[in-house]
Amino acid sequence: MDHRSTPDDIVAEAEAELESVDWLSAGAAIASISAVGIALGLGLPLLSVILERRGISASMIGANTAVAGIASLAAAPLITPIAQRIGVRIAMLSAIVLAGLSAIGFYIFEAFWTWFPLRLVFHFAITALFVLSEFWINAAAPPRKRGLVLGIYATFLSLGFALGPWIFSQVGSQGFLPFGIGAGVIFASAIPLFMAWKREPAISKDRRKGSFWRFIFAVPTATGAVLIFGAVEAGGFALFPVFGERVGFSEAEAAQLLTAIGIGNVIMQIPIGLVSDRVSDRRTLLSIFAAVGLVGTLCLPLIAQDWLLMACLLFLWGGVVAGLYTVGLAHLGSRLPASELADANAAFIFCYSAGMLIGPQTIGTAMDLFGPNGFAWSLALFFGLYLALALVRLATDSFSRR
Repeated sequence: MDHRSTPDDIVAEAEAELESVDWLSAGAAIASISAVGIALGLGLPLLSVILERRGISASMIGANTAVAGIASLAAAPLITPIAQRIGVRIAMLSAIVLAGLSAIGFYIFEAFWTWFPLRLVFHFAITALFVLSEFWINAAAPPRKRGLVLGIYATFLSLGFALGPWIFSQVGSQGFLPFGIGAGVIFASAIPLFMAWKREPAISKDRRKGSFWRFIFAVPTATGAVLIFGAVEAGGFALFPVFGERVGFSEAEAAQLLTAIGIGNVIMQIPIGLVSDRVSDRRTLLSIFAAVGLVGTLCLPLIAQDWLLMACLLFLWGGVVAGLYTVGLAHLGSRLPASELADANAAFIFCYSAGMLIGPQTIGTAMDLFGPNGFAWSLALFFGLYLALALVRLATDSFSRR
């Protein structure tokens, strides 16, 4: 240290250190979970198309997809205690192995009932990867750059989700190849983890038993945002190919529309993250995103016969709606101390998982009752409910400050 440094210089250096990003840790976690995103983007439409071809109803496809939500709900409270006991790295590696083997299991076992336990194992492992990766990323991101880092994370994750449907549109749903690609990508997600092996974040020893549950309601606008996003993403990705085929698109065209949503996510998440670092209240952004989601879904039945127009709408809609996750996670991190982030992230994923449970079943049932339009109407219901919550929270806080 320069002996001529003043106390102000020392404080400035300390602040700069606190504001620096641990890019090796953040990059490894981002790369790892992005690989998983590719597998999910490929697997969700792949499994739904196969079940549709086998004559399974939309509501039963939704029920099978909803098992993902059950698995995640069960996993979320357990992940932090497990990782605290065996370490973040070992917990993530174990989850990668389980997820990869389960992906291959979908090809090996054809009986419909076997896909329920397979979904359970697969999404338990995927939930562990999301909880621990996001905790790792949040721990590596300083407060003033959290929106940027999470925007980068969401961009690469969205890139994975966009690449998955594109791979599906190229390889189709026949044979082992799509399952092999999905499993291979999941196993490859361990590579960046090894690159940052000695940089794993420590989970606080002071965490209180049962502290997970209180974070579900601690920041309701954040957890509500991710619950709605989980419902829309899981139900939308799983049943959009069914919706697309029922309104006249081919299997490849429907998959390419999902890719349009993913590309919108990729392009818009970093700008959204940067904006969220500069607004005084992230809940205003979350309200805007919900309103865009509501209007966009109501427009789907009106343009169902125009592939290009629908692709353009879904490009914009998908990018904005994904902001519910990015900004919701940044909002959560900004409201809580670092020592509580592991449990808070687990609660965040718990709510995302609750959405995964609600979304596919609701959307599938709506399609059985109301035909293809039920797809858009059920999505609009989700966005409308969250918009009401966000506006009430903003109005309540504004009134209390008077």
